[in-house]
Amino acid sequence: MKWTDKGSALLLAGVLLGLSGPLGTPAAAGVPAAGAPGLSRTAAEPAEGPDPLDFAVVVDQSASLAEKDLARETEAAALLSQGEISERSRATIIGFGSSEKPGQSPVREVCPPTVADAAGRERLSECVQQLGRRDAARMGPGTDFPAAVRQAVTRLMERAATDRKTPAVPKVVFLLTDGKLDVADSPEYGTDRDIRQANGARRLTEELARARAAGVQIWPLGFGSEIDRSALTAMAEGGYRGSCSDIPGSVPRMRVVGTSAEIDKALQETFAAARCARIAQGTVGKPPADLNVTIPPIATDGSLTVAKHDPKVRVTYYDPAGRKVPVRGEFDGSTFEVSGQDGPVEALRVKDPLPGRWRVHIEAPEGHGDREVAVRAIWQGRLRSDVTLDPASPRAGEKVTVQVRMQTRRGVVITDPLQLAGLSAAAEVSGAGFRPFTFKLADDGQAPDTKAGDVRFTGTFTLPAGATGDLELVTRMAAPGITSDRRPVHARSGPDVPVLTAGLAVDRVTVHPGGTVRGTLDVTNNDSAPHTLRFALQDQAPGTELTVAPTPVTAPAGGKASIPFTVTLAAGTPLGELGGKIAVVDSGDGDTVLDTAFLDVLVVAPPTWWDRWWKVVTGGAAVVLVLAVLTGIRLLARRRRRDLTGLTLELRDDGRSLYSLTVRKGQSEGGTFAFTVDEPYGGTPMLRSVRGSASTTAHVLRRTGSGDLSLRPRGGSQVPVRVGEPIGLGEHELVVRGGRASSTGNRGLPWSRRSRTPRRPGTGTGSGTATGSATATGTGRVRRGTGWGTGRGRDTGTGTGTAPGTGTGTGTATGTTGTTGGADTYDGNF
Repeated sequence: MKWTDKGSALLLAGVLLGLSGPLGTPAAAGVPAAGAPGLSRTAAEPAEGPDPLDFAVVVDQSASLAEKDLARETEAAALLSQGEISERSRATIIGFGSSEKPGQSPVREVCPPTVADAAGRERLSECVQQLGRRDAARMGPGTDFPAAVRQAVTRLMERAATDRKTPAVPKVVFLLTDGKLDVADSPEYGTDRDIRQANGARRLTEELARARAAGVQIWPLGFGSEIDRSALTAMAEGGYRGSCSDIPGSVPRMRVVGTSAEIDKALQETFAAARCARIAQGTVGKPPADLNVTIPPIATDGSLTVAKHDPKVRVTYYDPAGRKVPVRGEFDGSTFEVSGQDGPVEALRVKDPLPGRWRVHIEAPEGHGDREVAVRAIWQGRLRSDVTLDPASPRAGEKVTVQVRMQTRRGVVITDPLQLAGLSAAAEVSGAGFRPFTFKLADDGQAPDTKAGDVRFTGTFTLPAGATGDLELVTRMAAPGITSDRRPVHARSGPDVPVLTAGLAVDRVTVHPGGTVRGTLDVTNNDSAPHTLRFALQDQAPGTELTVAPTPVTAPAGGKASIPFTVTLAAGTPLGELGGKIAVVDSGDGDTVLDTAFLDVLVVAPPTWWDRWWKVVTGGAAVVLVLAVLTGIRLLARRRRRDLTGLTLELRDDGRSLYSLTVRKGQSEGGTFAFTVDEPYGGTPMLRSVRGSASTTAHVLRRTGSGDLSLRPRGGSQVPVRVGEPIGLGEHELVVRGGRASSTGNRGLPWSRRSRTPRRPGTGTGSGTATGSATATGTGRVRRGTGWGTGRGRDTGTGTGTAPGTGTGTGTATGTTGTTGGADTYDGNF
């Protein structure tokens, strides 16, 4: 084929425009309005859905296949026709064998070319089942590869022959076989049986050359142990060698699996590779069961295929939010369409699916749930390119920086580089005055790219010196399962000296719905007259409502200005990355775009009351807790200082101890202790505690917070008390001693003993004089003596105490000492 210079340039431009679509098929590009200046999107943009594909599934029906193998081939063919993601694609289903006697044909077209829309997929679900029924009278038992390829290529060429206005659609043949070429008994290949096989091989080479010339790919899939691998390789390499992209694995190749049980999985993987899609393997189970398959965030079009084998199996679909989705129609931004419910393979086609884990519930009536059901998803990410040029209106010979980021049709900006793993990016520039050229885009952090892995692809080019008028830039991105939308960006080459130069800067911030983003416009006006500028929002995600203020603004004549502005988000702005960009345009020059900037803003949920005040609340609580602890400590310390526990009150008369009373724990609440002096008739005066410090019939001992003691005698006024110093208490004296009580109580204190018996004289014989005192520790001590003279003695206290005594005379004294836990008793004369 010979190309003219003009023809080759146009063809090159068309190919570059469409490289991101399946198999390099060019897509229609709109033409901008005449004279439309600045950066804009063309009105005639390519279709949003996935690019269509014309494909034929060619199935071996030769006698070498067992009935179960033929059934699995039939289901595999149904998987392709039901799982196709574009409603503009066309599918043809062909069975083949051989022609060995009159009335037989080597091919059987069970499904003529059928558009895979809703009605077409239902038709394909029905007609494909005819592959499972062989008719020996109409088809021979051999394997006529040349006839099968010829029939498929002819049918795939029909669209191009009847509809010349539609851009060329990729054409693919998927061929399934369990054996090798076998036309030994086919008279078509000669009268001599020995040369028929050679003639068949030569005919196959010719049919493959015809397929190559027609742009038809051949993807053979063999199964079993009798496969002629070299023949399948020759088929893959003999057809058209184009691919849907430059991604490894998208070029036709043969594949062989061990048994027919592996056909459905292998054929779907082959189909995905041929149309630049991805396959997601789900779970397997017998009804009733819940199966699962995951669709990634980058997917924009897909089909969930359910290989249920038995038409009686019923399927219900639930999205990642757990909601049952309709079998047909729209729901929460997605479009659904189910087909094949009455066949062995059912599929749910979804446009703009919700990413995440989908649940597929299967049920079957009794007797129909003995076979395993498998679910898979075939998907493709058709991304929108968001492009900025700097400068927006370049001059001839000027260097231009191009930056591209990608987002889905739902407006989700792709920020995870792992979702674009293996992606290759480039752009093509065309326009008046120069030949189209391409340049690479990269996200590697090397100039002009500012940061690696931020999913912003950057590149530069120099506008040719001869460029005049309109420019068109088309980006193309390709990765496994990903294509770009190929929407052209239009601009105009600017004058040699720009009248206006502008620079937009927008804060990169995190805001809440209803929040505000600040920016600055720096503008230089080289004109002698002022210019009116306005801000414009571009490529906004659905549901996003933004307001820019102020607008319009004025660029003063012959001067510079720095103009602050704000972008306000509506209260209902969706959370996530805020897509799109802001542009400043010259209203007086046909809205020429002066500069653009991405809205690099993350929208997050507003903070809760706790988020705003948790530091204050926790800090205040900590302060209150500390104050409470300090107050408690002070109160406890004050209470301990005022506590009278352990103080001993001693009642005395003429320097003699009459009775001691120790304040026990709990008897001095509020730092006061009330007591009375009981004077039994004929007995020793005693001290007794009473309840109630306000009693007017009791004496009250009190300790202040500073630790000072005071006594308020019954009916009298308070007087200070010093420890160890006596104070008058009616006819007696009171001495306060000690402090807190020890663990041993009052034992061993010299003032704690009291007499249990009244004072009485004793008699005795003897001579001599004894003067002194005796101290007893413990209880139950008895001392006896005999003699003559006079003496007196007194007991005080319980448990411990002191017994003084005096006397004169002569005699002898005997006694014993013991401890019994009782009071001390003395009997005798001293």
